[in-house]
Amino acid sequence: MTFEGTRMTVETKNHFEISIIIPFCNEVKNIQPLYTKLKDVLDRIGREYELIFVDDGSTDGTFLALKGIYDSDPRVRIIQLRRNFGQTAALAAGFDHAEGDIIISMDGDLQHDPAEIPNFLAKIDEGYDIVSGWRKQRVDNLITRKIPSWMANKLMAILSGVNLHDFGTTYKAYRSDVIKNIQLYGEMHRFVPALASRLGAKIYEIPIRNVLRESGASHYGLSRTKGVLLDLLVVKFLLSYMTNPMRMFGSLGLLSFSVGFFTALGLVVWSWLTGLNIMGYHAGLLIFSVLAMLMGVQFITMGLLSEMSARIYQKIDARAVYTLRNAFLHRNNS
Repeated sequence: MTFEGTRMTVETKNHFEISIIIPFCNEVKNIQPLYTKLKDVLDRIGREYELIFVDDGSTDGTFLALKGIYDSDPRVRIIQLRRNFGQTAALAAGFDHAEGDIIISMDGDLQHDPAEIPNFLAKIDEGYDIVSGWRKQRVDNLITRKIPSWMANKLMAILSGVNLHDFGTTYKAYRSDVIKNIQLYGEMHRFVPALASRLGAKIYEIPIRNVLRESGASHYGLSRTKGVLLDLLVVKFLLSYMTNPMRMFGSLGLLSFSVGFFTALGLVVWSWLTGLNIMGYHAGLLIFSVLAMLMGVQFITMGLLSEMSARIYQKIDARAVYTLRNAFLHRNNS
């Protein structure tokens, strides 16, 4: 079937126990070694699986390397995005097309060892909904990676109430019905456990190896910290106030209005008791009280508008955060 110039190869569908989703962006040298390791591990596990490789706007021949693997292995699917949308969007594309009961996401730079997949599956089989990797011994740069990551993880754990050491790693296993009920955008893939906690998901963390990439350049650095921190604030809002934003804006509005009102009232009473001219002696304080009351009204109004927006949002489907160029999916394996 064809949609607006997008090529899609879709034939007989099969049932899979495991879907492995890997986004690639200019990782042509790592594709074949990673595929070989994945195939070896998954064949030994003995469960039906599919490999979903997402080309996130690569320019180095990544797609051609993936297409070569696709042509030789019927369990491989390829999703090619029209441009580089970022890791969250690439993962979202994979989640949307995955059909496995258990979905495992990992990076395509060989820093995630496929040999650890059985450890994730064992915990999922114990009844957990999400199993998250923990890079207990990090080998990254201290200034650009370790310290910002440590701070973000601590802050995320406090704000979300989810006691994880490592929110940022892509190496995670999910039950399909959990991850498919979470809308991803921005850099939200790192906060899936926090968002899933709102749905009552059972979450477990296991240590994983962290090794230096063998080839290619990292796409992460201090430049991404600002976006992560902003998404952190969004996650906190979604966790605490998405269903009732008036609780936040209304509380701020009442506090601001009350401060302004009682300040103005105090000034009036003081002027009545002493006979002093308020404008002459306390003009600045009077202006502050008026502004505080106006700000309170604005916060309350914002809360009402947010309530209406939240109701509308919950009734409509969110727009996709990616567009496809090509999708090579199911084939008849007979």
